[in-house]
Amino acid sequence: MRALVSVSDKTGLVPFVKALQEMGWEIISTGGTSRLLQENNIKTIGISEVTGFPEILDGRVKTLHPNVHGGILARRDLPEHLQTLKEHAIEQIDMVCVNLYPFRQTIAKEGVTFEEAIENIDIGGPSMVRSAAKNWRDVTIVCDPADYETVIAEIREHGNTTQETRLKLSAKAYTHTAEYDSCIATYMRKQAGLPEKLFLEYDLKQSLRYGENPHQSANFYAASEPVPFSLAFGKQLQGKELSYNNIQDANAALNVVRDFDEPFCVALKHMNPCGAAVGKTIEEAWQAAYEADKVSIYGGIVAVNRPLTKEIALGMKPIFLEIVIAPSFTPEAMEILSTKKNLRVMEVDMHKVDKPVMQYVGVNGGLLAQHLDTQMETLTADMCVTKVKPTEAQMKDMAFGWRIVKHVKSNAIAVVRDNHTIGIGAGQTNRVGSAEIALNEAKAAGFTENIILASDGFLPFDDTVVLASKYGVTAIVQPGGSIRDEDAIKKADELGITMLFTGVRHFKH
Repeated sequence: MRALVSVSDKTGLVPFVKALQEMGWEIISTGGTSRLLQENNIKTIGISEVTGFPEILDGRVKTLHPNVHGGILARRDLPEHLQTLKEHAIEQIDMVCVNLYPFRQTIAKEGVTFEEAIENIDIGGPSMVRSAAKNWRDVTIVCDPADYETVIAEIREHGNTTQETRLKLSAKAYTHTAEYDSCIATYMRKQAGLPEKLFLEYDLKQSLRYGENPHQSANFYAASEPVPFSLAFGKQLQGKELSYNNIQDANAALNVVRDFDEPFCVALKHMNPCGAAVGKTIEEAWQAAYEADKVSIYGGIVAVNRPLTKEIALGMKPIFLEIVIAPSFTPEAMEILSTKKNLRVMEVDMHKVDKPVMQYVGVNGGLLAQHLDTQMETLTADMCVTKVKPTEAQMKDMAFGWRIVKHVKSNAIAVVRDNHTIGIGAGQTNRVGSAEIALNEAKAAGFTENIILASDGFLPFDDTVVLASKYGVTAIVQPGGSIRDEDAIKKADELGITMLFTGVRHFKH
């Protein structure tokens, strides 16, 4: 029995090949793999001894030879195939252990050149993998070090791997080459400026109990590379299994947190913030976010952008929450949270990166792809379009409200004061309706003056301005851009309200 071994990922390789050799297998190997095996006293047959031809073109050509592919592809159940091998003195190859050049890791390196990327496109490797996978009835193809143990155990027990295992390994091999080719195709198409194909690669992370509703089945998949602010790459420290709706809500919470550098806390329900605040400390931010809406937070999610401390955990203890998210948790906080056995506690990487983030949304028969809305404008006094100019305190509150309202479902209104929300109006079919909900929440909480209102879209009429003034709003921030902007500006001037136009809208459907 012969095995051809040529791998980039050398994890667990030496004990695997030693076990094969102890069971009488001959080992064919190439380049760095061969050197590693020989350094560990494993005898190998060089690929040039098999092909009768030296490696050429800096190793670009070494395994592309009939003596290799004939030995792999020959069907053992066809006498004419075996006769052909005999006529050409080709020996059978019964196992191919190959994984491919690290193309993905290469292009992920900072400053990598196009030439370096090209040289890490494997040619012979995928050819051998596909040949062995095609002839799975007779040949074992091993691409994943995680399969070494199974392969060795079956050979010890049966003298060879079982057909069932070979079929599974074949499927894994084609997945390996498909992922590899997809990565290369995506990279090359980007270099060439060709956007008409989209290749996505996700791995099953978790089969969910059900989807949005109990009668819907669902799975949770993770991207091939870790990214910050991602639940897919977070660490669950305790609690029940995440549900479909948990994941959606947690993702929305993480997108809000992403926009804040200062100590920040958001409470979220059904993908909308119900309480949010910044503070001098994270404890102060938590307390203000909680007090913003003590009713809606029930059964919700809380996310903070600083280590979660004992003081916050004590505040959370009497409240029913689904998930708590933070970049880390102090041991004292974990001790307190551990008393709430069903509470899902998630540790998520929250470091900022400049790289654009793609967002994909499925529609019937298609997929929408866009860059995630991570843009956030810096508000300045020259954005003011009214006679009344904003105070410094109003500017701070408008900046806070503007960051929050972009994460509320449209039509969206956020009402804030002193760097925390006091009312949220989400998802209404008209903007006045959203404003009325938010302003009534603020009034019910006792806020009736010096209120700031933020709108994710322009105000097409002056009705929202009129309504806002009745509830004590003194400043409004909105995108502007309506053909009737002058009506809103005129009414704001009449009512003594300062108004900023950002020039950018942040709809969220």
